[in-house]
Amino acid sequence: MSHTLLIINPGSTSTKVAIYEDQVPVVSSQIDHDPEEIKSFASVSDQFDYRKNAVDSWLREQGSYALSSVVARGGLLRPLRGGCYRVDACMKEDLWNGVQGEHASNLGGLIASALAEPLGIPAFIVDPVSVDEFNDVARLSGLDVIPRKSLLHALNIRSTARKAAADLGKQMEACRFIVAHLGGGFSIVPMENGKMIDANNANEEGPFSP
Repeated sequence: MSHTLLIINPGSTSTKVAIYEDQVPVVSSQIDHDPEEIKSFASVSDQFDYRKNAVDSWLREQGSYALSSVVARGGLLRPLRGGCYRVDACMKEDLWNGVQGEHASNLGGLIASALAEPLGIPAFIVDPVSVDEFNDVARLSGLDVIPRKSLLHALNIRSTARKAAADLGKQMEACRFIVAHLGGGFSIVPMENGKMIDANNANEEGPFSP
């Protein structure tokens, strides 16, 4: 049985959207947002209707699709392992409240849920920014009262690692990589046996910060 998925990836300056049939892309696009309009919102959560309506309008333009689920990039949730999580009321509360801070990715699960609910289908997030697979050494900051946090572009990092491993004829869990995400923010991540064992937190540590 095939699955038709609406994919939503909110970033700081755009929202990427796509429709997939299982692992095959059917259509994809990037919705660019006017920087001045983005600046007009007092908080990221205030962008919810603006971005949701943009995604909804794009979806309507694509015609009729019998969607199986809506899948989004995950946001700054509580620390958790990499993977796929169903959006529920507790998760949405954390996303609305910015439990680990404000970020455009927080809108992913909220928009996914808002679009999925009227259709009676589930909403999921994948590899949120707060994925925490650090080893013990990576948590050392030099001050024992200030441990380093794992906040990184986990979705793209893990996806890139999977593709690189496949190109080598291996599973991601059998490889060691250094993966760099270079976008509106930066994440430089060493990976060992499929785990993101360290990272620069681009909001605090560089090499460049947004």
